[in-house]
Amino acid sequence: MMAGSVAAELCSPGQVAEEAFIGAMFQNLGRMLCEFYFPEEAQQVRSVVAAGRLQGGEESAAVQVLGLGFEDLGAGVARVWGLPESLQRCMRKPMGATPMRSAEQGVERLRWVAMAANEVATTLLHSGDAQTEDRLQQTAARYARTLALSPEAIAEATLRARHKLVSLAQALDLQVAPGSAAARLLTLPTPQADAAVPQDALALLELRAAEPQPLPAVLESQAAGTVSVAQVNEVLAAGIQDITNAMVENFQLNDVLRMILETMFRALGFRRMVFCLREARTDLLTGRFGLGEDSESAVRAMKVPLKTPGDLFAAVCVRGADTLINDATQARMQARLPQWYVQGINAPAFLLLPLQIKGQPFALIYADQSAPGGIVVDDKVLGLLRTLRNQAVMAFRQAG
Repeated sequence: MMAGSVAAELCSPGQVAEEAFIGAMFQNLGRMLCEFYFPEEAQQVRSVVAAGRLQGGEESAAVQVLGLGFEDLGAGVARVWGLPESLQRCMRKPMGATPMRSAEQGVERLRWVAMAANEVATTLLHSGDAQTEDRLQQTAARYARTLALSPEAIAEATLRARHKLVSLAQALDLQVAPGSAAARLLTLPTPQADAAVPQDALALLELRAAEPQPLPAVLESQAAGTVSVAQVNEVLAAGIQDITNAMVENFQLNDVLRMILETMFRALGFRRMVFCLREARTDLLTGRFGLGEDSESAVRAMKVPLKTPGDLFAAVCVRGADTLINDATQARMQARLPQWYVQGINAPAFLLLPLQIKGQPFALIYADQSAPGGIVVDDKVLGLLRTLRNQAVMAFRQAG
């Protein structure tokens, strides 16, 4: 996952980034298969590597123990599985020294991206000391010309990937043993005291790819009630068309944002909604305006600290994961809710639709209901909600 995340960050958002993510992960297919299906042999490989008596590292150790290297094992299985030819090629690490020219676009560049990303992940996995950041800088410098990126850009991409993996682990409540290799992957570098305040994401005005991301929660079909699924879809679709028409001509950003929230509010009958925006000075997502019952107090209470580890709302925003909490009254969920939310709002069910530009969170649409299970959407409704959210991102981009 770390290798895939780094590889995706080294590419422009879109299909290429997805291919890089998968290619970097699948360069480890042979090792992963050995770990799960031949655990004793995998331990022998690690022992041979640790002994340091064999040149060639892990690949040579695998040949000695298994009779073939991890790369050949993974490539052979991929061929039997019928994986795409481009992915099979990406699984083969490039031979020879790192070229001092930019790699050819396409599969060849993806192979080098995947290799660089795996080197970064390996460094994080096995270093765990004061020299880790220096080794990462050396790796960035070595691959800079090959990837046609500056060492600083590679370092920034690595840092973004590390933050996203940490946020993902926190959002999924993944526990790792302290001091383990996995724990090293989830350890972030200590920020420098004199580091400059990051530029407000709104000023970047570069839209991140808008492919929909799946909700972590399982979505049920729209429950039977006074409003049918067809009616909900009709209201959402009509709102999308109205907003599209409004954005063709000169528009006021606040007017478009209110239209978006009002469309969601009318279609799904939320109890209340709040639109939050990032403050560059404090790095908080704060409530700006709201709709519905007691929305004024909810606007005042919404203060999402993007830099606070373990905050569920911050993790959702950093990851950019649309999230439905359909029963926040459960003890396990209550334990994970941040205190600022429990004390200020504490709704039984709520929906979070984060907004990102260039992979950085800058806003959040919040909606809640007064009873557990009160927010139920199907795939069609979810897709329309995401379209409205993406229209909000586009509105910020066009407003400049």
